[in-house]
Amino acid sequence: MQTIDNYKFAGKKAIVRVDFNVPLKDGKVADDTRIMGALPTLKKVLADGGSLIIMSHMGKPKGQVVAKYSLGQIVDAVSERLGAKVKFVNDCQKAQAEAAALKPGEVLMLENLRFYGEEEGKPVGIEKEDPNYEAAKKEMKAKQKDFSKVLASYADCYINDAFGTAHRKHASTAVIADYFDADSKMLGYLMEKEVAAVDKVLNNINRPFVAIMGGSKVSTKIGIIENLMSKVDKLVLCGGMTYTFAKANGGTVGSSICEEDKLDLALNIQKMAKENNVELVLGTDSVVTNAFDFDSMSLKAGAEVKVCPSGAIENGFEGLDAGPASQAKFAEAIKGAKTILWNGPAGVFECDDFTAGSKAIANAIAAATKEGAFSLIGGGDSVACINKFGLADQVSYISTGGGALLEAIEGKVLPGVAAIKGE
Repeated sequence: MQTIDNYKFAGKKAIVRVDFNVPLKDGKVADDTRIMGALPTLKKVLADGGSLIIMSHMGKPKGQVVAKYSLGQIVDAVSERLGAKVKFVNDCQKAQAEAAALKPGEVLMLENLRFYGEEEGKPVGIEKEDPNYEAAKKEMKAKQKDFSKVLASYADCYINDAFGTAHRKHASTAVIADYFDADSKMLGYLMEKEVAAVDKVLNNINRPFVAIMGGSKVSTKIGIIENLMSKVDKLVLCGGMTYTFAKANGGTVGSSICEEDKLDLALNIQKMAKENNVELVLGTDSVVTNAFDFDSMSLKAGAEVKVCPSGAIENGFEGLDAGPASQAKFAEAIKGAKTILWNGPAGVFECDDFTAGSKAIANAIAAATKEGAFSLIGGGDSVACINKFGLADQVSYISTGGGALLEAIEGKVLPGVAAIKGE
């Protein structure tokens, strides 16, 4: 497989898929983390004497031109961070002249790829329930290839540095790779790091390996849990899924989130853990309240907050965080680990009254990392936790990919990676 370090960019045009789906405020970039993450790859091409064609998506315009999702709004920010003037073309399918005119050291950014239905390969203006949907989908898939071919025609080589979309078989993330030979397509630096981090926790494990899975529903994590069962030594399950397990084991959970139709699944996970000699760690107590506003993520006036057993929550109260005993139990499970994976908080960490569980996990991971563990943090909420607690520089790696990371952990092949590797 070609690598970005070995490729000779001098005099070549590189089309690079980045993830510049950045948050905006008043038309300005509010958080430039994703732009900064792509800079090493972009600067490598320019430093070696190549020219750049940058492409990305923003938001979910669903094949329509939507002004608030125009990448034209971030051109100045990208120019400033990159240290090079970025030209912009407002039609990514009609950039032939601009691409051809690029000289070494010059940069061109294409308009939002998702202004075209061909990017995602989904029919525009027709619902799945429509009897003509499948025919329209087949037609759009054919158009997707043509769309990809045009994008590929702009450049001599292709770089995918957008891990956040690597789980999608879109025109710019996978199909375009078909129009470049094996020596002219490669992963960017960010993608290389993401792929290496996932490989380290799944295939190059230093033990003990502890995985912490949080979140509200066990059903959304079952694929990950099943794949991890044959790999981890300890599996910590926390967050809202705690109450599905508590009820499955005969407890009462009050108004706590609980998947009533997944009680058997919870019991089966416990059985799987036992069969695989995995230590399954579940919380024993919870911080509960009888009045919480999820819209404002704050307690309502007069709310009562208390600690009680996770399987003995009275009616009208709901669990929103792991209690002190659970926090200690989680920290003890993480202590001494050599490989750590964390996805999903232990509670409603957005509200300061319910941050203690997630903070206990974050602190324990930071401490284990300091002792030599490799720690991978992934998923938007877990990343937000680490940042909120000021511990981002005390863990090994923070993934930029939400859905992509989860699918990789499930053991699924990521189209954006497979297209480069030729798998």
